[in-house]
Order: sequence, then structure tokens, then C-alpha cells
Amino acid sequence: MSVQSYHGACQCGAVAYDVDVDISNPITCNCSRCQRLGSVLAFAPRESFRLLSGEDDLTEYLFNRKVIRHLFCRTCGIESFAYGAMPDGTPMVAVNVNCLDGVDPRALPAKHVDGRSR
Repeated sequence: MSVQSYHGACQCGAVAYDVDVDISNPITCNCSRCQRLGSVLAFAPRESFRLLSGEDDLTEYLFNRKVIRHLFCRTCGIESFAYGAMPDGTPMVAVNVNCLDGVDPRALPAKHVDGRSR
């Protein structure tokens, strides 16, 4: 698989976006947040992400080193994406593949990352 265009949204639809992202190798993580949420994540450059609606409906949560902006809908509570940076400082977005239309994230070969030990 390669980079494709997807539409994503929170559960209630208030927060919606389009993203060009490669979802062929998503990750799961066992950090204190991702494990509880059950997130399946794919990463894209920030310029490949377009927030279509819901900017005013987002609430931010920062934890640990406070470098990832976990954003979730204040209505339904779903975190469909987060903003961060690659190790070299390049802005990126972490997309919760569970929130992409027409995608079955359980059918993808996710790689597990040990975020708990970091």
C-alpha cells in the first residue's frame, strides 16, 4: 500500500478531516494513553492533513513529556488525531486509523511499540 486519501472523523462527526497517509504499517502502543484508548496509529506530514470542521470542538490533553498534542472532541470524547513532531522536528499528525471511513484497522498488520518503557 502507499499514501492514499482518507476522510476521518470523531464519532459524532463534529470533528472531521481529510488526510493523505500510508496506513499499510500502523502501530499500536502500550503507553498509558494509547493502550486505554485502543488507538491504531498511522503518521503523516502535517501538510498532508486538512481539518475540515470542529476546530472549536477540540480539547487538548498533554501528558508525559508534553510534546504530543492529543486532541479529542469535547462532545463525544473521541481522539481521532494528534499533532506532534518527528525526531528531526518536522511537524506531523498521528491519525487514529479507527476513525478513517472505509478502513478495517483490525485487518492491517499493526506493529506493536513499547511506549510504556519510554
